[in-house]
Amino acid sequence: MSLSTHRPLPTELADVQDQMEEHAKNYGLDFFRTIFEVLDYEELSMFAAYGGFPTRYPHWRYGAQYDELMKGYSYGLQKIYEMVINTDPCYAYLLSCNSLTDQKLVIAHVYGHCDFFKNNAWFAHTNRKMLDQMANHAARIRRYIDRVGHEKVEEFIDACLSLEDLIDMHAPHIQRTASRNKTLVPKELKSGTAEAGSNDEAAGAEFNEEEPHATKFETKNYLDPFINPRAAMKAEEEELRHKAEESRSRKSFPEEPQRDVLQFLLEHAPLQPWQHDVLSIIRDEAYYFAPQGQTKIMNEGWASFWHSTIMTHHGVTDADIIDYADHHSGTMATSKNRLNPYKLGIELLKDIEDRWNKGKFGAEWDDCDDAKAKMKWDRQLGLGRAKIFEVRRIHNDVTFIDNFLTPEFCVRQNLFQYRFNSETDYYEIASREFAAIKQQLLDSLTNHGRPFIYVVDGNYRNRGELFLTHRYQGVELKQDYARDTLVNLEKLWGRPVHIETMVDEKSTIISYDGLHHESKVKSAA
Repeated sequence: MSLSTHRPLPTELADVQDQMEEHAKNYGLDFFRTIFEVLDYEELSMFAAYGGFPTRYPHWRYGAQYDELMKGYSYGLQKIYEMVINTDPCYAYLLSCNSLTDQKLVIAHVYGHCDFFKNNAWFAHTNRKMLDQMANHAARIRRYIDRVGHEKVEEFIDACLSLEDLIDMHAPHIQRTASRNKTLVPKELKSGTAEAGSNDEAAGAEFNEEEPHATKFETKNYLDPFINPRAAMKAEEEELRHKAEESRSRKSFPEEPQRDVLQFLLEHAPLQPWQHDVLSIIRDEAYYFAPQGQTKIMNEGWASFWHSTIMTHHGVTDADIIDYADHHSGTMATSKNRLNPYKLGIELLKDIEDRWNKGKFGAEWDDCDDAKAKMKWDRQLGLGRAKIFEVRRIHNDVTFIDNFLTPEFCVRQNLFQYRFNSETDYYEIASREFAAIKQQLLDSLTNHGRPFIYVVDGNYRNRGELFLTHRYQGVELKQDYARDTLVNLEKLWGRPVHIETMVDEKSTIISYDGLHHESKVKSAA
């Protein structure tokens, strides 16, 4: 089956697209040209398994995801209504078996996503030609498969994919150091080639501090040989130079903890050229998809806000209303088992619009203690629509929740903090306090809810071993995940690897030497 074929929309759907696009533009949405294509569920599942990119490199996990999606659909457990990818132009895929009402809803929803992709700051650095880039990645990996063998390449991709979250998601937006490419590399870790030697010199250039000078006291010229004797000054300079050399040799490698573990491996791991290229492909794609994880609630909430607005004001006919209400409410349905990003996103955006329309913000609002006055509060400012466009432009999920979640909103939406009760083997309500609810939300969203891992030392114990640290924030690493990840990390680094974390409230170092795992409680010294 061809995975890359464009079929023009049927006339009826093309007319719907034109109508929805016009309504979206009239509301101020700004998006790249959007190309829609209708697929059957088998094709849509295949596209979804590839992350929306049918030209992506071959790997067994895409087949597994396709099989899972098809079984879910066959058993009536799930259904994909649409898919849209962040490119210029945007490509969106519609399900052929959807009713016309669903197609209207989906097309309006897609234009909300396209506006978000184009205008949200966290997508500003993504590659808008990623469809072509994915095809390029696939061609390169297929060449390596032909050259070194399918099994060898796939095993290496497996190892890389287990590490794909170990990136610095904020790196595209900030500059961590003066020069990311000038990381000091100890000479004992370099090869003995002339090229490697030149790299040592370049890396060492970062530490070209001023030459040490002995202390010289001010005095008359004729007294200088007696006050500042040459032999004593020379001895002092030699001592200072010796101390400076010792200081340089003690500098950590890297100088500061490095969050982008994949970048560190690309710069310093003893990889073959094809392995280096494959790892760079995995890292490149991880950075492309990172903003989607950072803005899931906002992105889905924004798209839902606009499909709801457009459909209720323009798209729904008398014949559509029942189907629309049924499918929209199904999308917004909440569950006691998980957070619905569509529901939280749209409701919080509506709340922001209402608050800024009525002036429910600022010092006067915060200082008001009269509950009745707050219930009737309406300054008729009409700033809500402009405010949500501003929010869409600059925020991600963490800052969105941190800045705009309120106690009143939590009460209206019946939000609560939950925790697992090991005695009953159930998740139970732990608190309805606003601070606890907000903190649990922020904890689950920060870094996609994944642990913060940093490279601390690439020459641990002066043996070329890799030492990482887990920035503990109240949640321990899953030990089985940590051990499996160390196994794959050792495959790339080629030397023993270690990670320091908290286990049972004790600082513990988990190690893997290529054969065995070992856990040791870190000594107080």
